[in-house]
Amino acid sequence: MAPTGFGPPRLPGSIHPGAAARRTDLKSRIQGSGLSLRGRGGPARDRTAGSPPTRSWVIGLVGLVATMLLAPLALLLSASPAGAVDVRCTAEPDKSACIASTLRTEAGILAGVTLTLTNEAGDTQSTTTSDTGYWSFKVEQEGKYTITIDESTLPKGLVTAGDVTVVAKFGQTVGALIDTRTGNYDASTSKLDELIQSSASGIRLGLLLALASIGLSLIYGTTGLSNFAHAEQVTLGGMVGYGLINVWSINLYLGGLLVVIICGATGWLQDRVMWQPLRHRGLGLTQLMIVTIGLSLAMQYCFQIFVGARTVRVLVANPSVRKIGPVTLTNQSYVAMGISIVVLAAVGYALLRTRIGRATRAVSDNPALAAASGIDVDKVIRLVWTVAAALAGLSGLLYALVTNGIKWDSGLQILLLLFAAVTLGGLGTAFGALIGSLVIGLVVEISPVLGVPGDFKYATALLMLILLLLVRPQGLLGKAQRVG
Repeated sequence: MAPTGFGPPRLPGSIHPGAAARRTDLKSRIQGSGLSLRGRGGPARDRTAGSPPTRSWVIGLVGLVATMLLAPLALLLSASPAGAVDVRCTAEPDKSACIASTLRTEAGILAGVTLTLTNEAGDTQSTTTSDTGYWSFKVEQEGKYTITIDESTLPKGLVTAGDVTVVAKFGQTVGALIDTRTGNYDASTSKLDELIQSSASGIRLGLLLALASIGLSLIYGTTGLSNFAHAEQVTLGGMVGYGLINVWSINLYLGGLLVVIICGATGWLQDRVMWQPLRHRGLGLTQLMIVTIGLSLAMQYCFQIFVGARTVRVLVANPSVRKIGPVTLTNQSYVAMGISIVVLAAVGYALLRTRIGRATRAVSDNPALAAASGIDVDKVIRLVWTVAAALAGLSGLLYALVTNGIKWDSGLQILLLLFAAVTLGGLGTAFGALIGSLVIGLVVEISPVLGVPGDFKYATALLMLILLLLVRPQGLLGKAQRVG
């Protein structure tokens, strides 16, 4: 090879003449100026020695992940709930129990109604419903209690069952519903009305499941990983919403936007400092799945530490109810369904019509070919983790508003439904997850109307999944693949 400059030719890897002298001269100048050649971590290391990285780098990454995941929950410890309309009864373990509920008719809440509590010994105490219809009793003995309405305090034209008997246990809050209706109310409903009402509830559940299951499906499609911690991202959305909206009294819509941003940031950070390094180290899918199970358990314990085992509410005020034909849902349910439809439509448009969407589908179909085509696979996967966590957080916030509460295991309760929706629609297909979620939601809500006991409605959805997979193993929209 011909020399490219003045002087004799050099062998590859040899030191240029005079380089050692210049390096010695530069070192002497720095030392003469009073500066140090040490790094932040201590004495300068010999880079040619090939020594392994120190443990501080690993500890720093672990600490960064833990800080990002726990920082949203730390909001919950910084203030007490604000904006509460009613003083809620709190049961203490081994000391007291609570009996509480909201008195309302099909026309609305009932304020200023007197209720009387009677124990087995005949002792009584009274209370009056608040402006939101809420009432509660705190008792210091376990046993049976009877709650009776003072009918003289009821508005005219109302009829009531009069009383109800409940069993109080220490550390628990027992609900007591006393049937109170207007005089012309007809409680009988046709099977068709029940079917329509259950279908509306099923679509609502299906849309909320779809927000979370689409992200779960995209993660599986791009990485092949079944993320068992995805349900905890749903819970995280509800918990962060509780901290921002209830504890810090932030506006509902602004708080919802912050929930999506914070949850999306946790997804980005998880992939940046945990999943990408593990992938590059060549860990198999089984090991990665075990890591997701461990992360799921860790997040559940964090929820119990920061929030406790109780059910918390994003909004304290009782939701208003709107009836449209035979369908009766809360206004929050209608808003949640509308937001879900808009977000799902936006995700579908992005997957079909944008460059990043086409790149995501390319990585999902064949990562190696996508990388050979010039697509940065790591960036696409990181974006998928970010969007999936953001959608799961939004799903958790809406779920907390619709069900009027969130607790540490709310995500765990719907984990099987999420996996059933993804599997039913076809593994790795976002649109399949959407269809599968709607089918699962409808089956869960309609099955009690068809005579299935309420405790088995989730089992009905899983049974239907098994039967469908026996006929079409790849799912509704999945592609048949050759095995073996």
